[in-house]
Amino acid sequence: MPHQAVISRLERIRSKQPWLVLSAAEKFYIAGSNNPAISHFYSFKAGDNVEESFAIPDGCVDMLFDCDATCPTAGVFGTPMSAIDIELKRQHQYFGVRFASGVIPDCLKVSAEELIEHHFDFVDVVPHANQLFEAIISEKSFASQVASFQQFFEGKANRVMSPLTRYVVANIFEQQGNVRIDAMAQETGYTTRTIQRQFRADMGMSPKAFGRIIRCQSAVYHINHHDQVVFSDMAFDLGFSDQSHFLREFKKLVKATPMAYQNRVKQQTYYDRIQHF
Repeated sequence: MPHQAVISRLERIRSKQPWLVLSAAEKFYIAGSNNPAISHFYSFKAGDNVEESFAIPDGCVDMLFDCDATCPTAGVFGTPMSAIDIELKRQHQYFGVRFASGVIPDCLKVSAEELIEHHFDFVDVVPHANQLFEAIISEKSFASQVASFQQFFEGKANRVMSPLTRYVVANIFEQQGNVRIDAMAQETGYTTRTIQRQFRADMGMSPKAFGRIIRCQSAVYHINHHDQVVFSDMAFDLGFSDQSHFLREFKKLVKATPMAYQNRVKQQTYYDRIQHF
């Protein structure tokens, strides 16, 4: 069982990318942010088993820097809608910025819909970011990289959501992704069509798709932070029609069955790799 203090710190991070942690050769460093738009910063050196690295749906925008001395790169990644392979390079040092789920920084020159399941070259979609790129890849410490990014991002805004979309997002989070659009239509007085249209304009995806992502993350979070998990109960709590539906959905979005995933993350080495600043 992981140390309780580690669990306490990790509970503040609800956007999980567990396969990224398991891809680290040694430690996976995490730092929080005073800016609520940023979920956290992270840094790691990729191990030799990178062919088993996957990104799972989390509703987040990530900025990932490959700080290789000879051929550094940086990309902006939108959320995948199912588990996808990550192209990491063995023994390369990475620095990442994960924005909070549902947050799109306004400094990006791409639409919300264009971000979904796509990635872009960092300097192509973030104006005036060449100096930041050079600073990140040349900094020798994780703390310095975090400070450089926070200085660059200070004063920058996020895309403004409509009040209707903010309401829907809040409900999806509150219900762990288990929401019905027709129920929200009754609560708000808007038609389901209006809700769906406005949500897609703001978020780049449908409310159902975002709810599916949050259900996935809720399941991952629960498995990560509980020693005993009854999968049939979890399926019911998250609104799945039956356990087999939950098992199929989890495997598609996480690239493993719930039992296989639990066995991986419950290994002591998983929590040993996470170092919180």
